[in-house]
Amino acid sequence: MPLREGGSLPGLVEADDDGIYVVKFRGAGQGSAALVAEIVVGELGRRLGIRVPDLVVLTVDPEIARREPDQEVQELLRASAGDNLGMDFLPGSISYDGASWQPPAEEAARIFWLDALTANVDRSWSNPNLLVWHRALWAIDHGAALVFQHSWPPVSTWAARRYDLSEHALTVLVKDLSPEALEQLDSELATVITRDLLAEVTALVPDSWLLGMNSVQPGEADAAALRERYVEYLLARRAGDRGWWPGAER
Repeated sequence: MPLREGGSLPGLVEADDDGIYVVKFRGAGQGSAALVAEIVVGELGRRLGIRVPDLVVLTVDPEIARREPDQEVQELLRASAGDNLGMDFLPGSISYDGASWQPPAEEAARIFWLDALTANVDRSWSNPNLLVWHRALWAIDHGAALVFQHSWPPVSTWAARRYDLSEHALTVLVKDLSPEALEQLDSELATVITRDLLAEVTALVPDSWLLGMNSVQPGEADAAALRERYVEYLLARRAGDRGWWPGAER
């Protein structure tokens, strides 16, 4: 069932494991780079103690397109035959609005830290990409993060770049924490981001998504080399002065 939300036209799909998934299609306008970001950032978030719906690689059979009456959806399914990203569907969840319920400030700060590390600017009030399910906060939709993968600037340039997170949906909660609490959280989370962890997370990305990105020319690099690029970029950003973290400003 098509979900006409946002620009990527995801779909609600029942898979052969009897699970229901929100599927981000490889053939959508953002291409496979968005799926790479979903896996890398989502799985990093999980390891940082953030609730992220289970992510799977879901294979779309091109036969499905033949039975789809909507031409736009049919073309999307044809272009997405093969491996796509599935995100566990949270039935009954609602979009976070910050009014009826708020998470603990420390939990909000973990999500803010992840977004700052990965340059995810797609968590504003116009599109918070946060769900409340069973009175707990869940972070979703990380396809806009890791902007370096679209042009591969010098590592040092991206590592030091600051992104405007003033409109972040959780900024007001993060500001409630003391400078000491922010510094402690920064130290804790930065310690988690190791080369081994980044290698583990990037290994979850299918080769075809990496090699199919618009920023990668055919024959330019193999999948292993591309994974190492992600590791180097994220390690450099973690290892810098982390001026992108609010605690550095206080």
